[in-house]
Amino acid sequence: MIISIPKENSTVEERVPMLPQTVEKLVKKGASISVESGIGATLGITDDEYKKAGAAIVTDRKKLLAKGDIVLRLRKPESKELSLLKKGAIHISYLDPFNESKLIAEIAKKNISAISMEMIPRSTRAQKMDALSSQASLAGYAAVIVAANHIQKIFPMMMTPAGTIQPSKVFIIGAGVAGLQAIATAKRLGAKVDAFDTRPIAKADVLSLGAKFVEVDLGETGQTAQGYAKALTEEQLKKQRDVMKQYCAAADVVITTAQVFGRKAPVIVTKEMVAAMKPGSVIVDLAVETGGNVEGSVAGKTVVQNGVKIIGMKNMPARVAMNASLMYSNNLYNLLEEFWNKETKQFDLKLDDEIIKSCLITHGGNIVHTTFVPKKK
Repeated sequence: MIISIPKENSTVEERVPMLPQTVEKLVKKGASISVESGIGATLGITDDEYKKAGAAIVTDRKKLLAKGDIVLRLRKPESKELSLLKKGAIHISYLDPFNESKLIAEIAKKNISAISMEMIPRSTRAQKMDALSSQASLAGYAAVIVAANHIQKIFPMMMTPAGTIQPSKVFIIGAGVAGLQAIATAKRLGAKVDAFDTRPIAKADVLSLGAKFVEVDLGETGQTAQGYAKALTEEQLKKQRDVMKQYCAAADVVITTAQVFGRKAPVIVTKEMVAAMKPGSVIVDLAVETGGNVEGSVAGKTVVQNGVKIIGMKNMPARVAMNASLMYSNNLYNLLEEFWNKETKQFDLKLDDEIIKSCLITHGGNIVHTTFVPKKK
């Protein structure tokens, strides 16, 4: 079984789908690994390091893709490259299946079995292969570092002969994986941290990290099977915004992380709330690539409203690309290892397994995931 790993487009992605140390572990399991020359260039990793790990270095991308029984990558494949893949090949990457119906249809037509890393279930057994969580945690850390670099204050309290500097106030909206890591990072840097989440279950986690949990009586709320907050009603959103406006006004840094799985991110911080903030304050919108939590945020840009910087940085995990690459590499390895047949030294695509059922989008020439099967007209 040949596993092919092409390099990512370096103009849009600094992360690497698999690092040499992970390649070595797969080789020891009996896998035959081929990687595209230059795969680790964005991280300063040479082809020789992959070669020492047991991988074959291929300079011809078309040949690399054509011979792979399994193709591993980070970002979704380009439509023009689908015809290069071997019929019946297994393709594993992010696919953005909720927004890429045309691409998914093309993948099915080419008879490729496509696994979407976004759809790995958030279960105890699948935790080690959950790429969304591993990357979100790093995004939460990076968001705080980005905010610290843009604000004109320090985070910790500092007592000096010239006077006492009060700690910065950080308000974090959303206490999922990214939010909790943002809380932990801001606390480590010495900030005073407040956090809000629509899910009451998040309170214990917030308090355990030393932050204050902002409580708003929203009535019936909860979370999805994937662990995301459920969408709120307009009445609930208004009540939430009224309370959050006060915390935004007092904050030096606001970090928003609220996302609804498979849907556009809710707008939580309005222009009115931004206007209430102090000039020089910073907002980091971690949901900017799925629509944005902040009214006026722009993906890939930093905009200024009333003296407040709104940072809409794309691909936040890539700010710490080496660690993000290692985590994603491990996620891929853990997925392969879970279904690796030690006798045949092959990856068994067990169609009746709950993990495979959750993340397999196309197989045998069809779209097989029930969420994405086109509805009959």
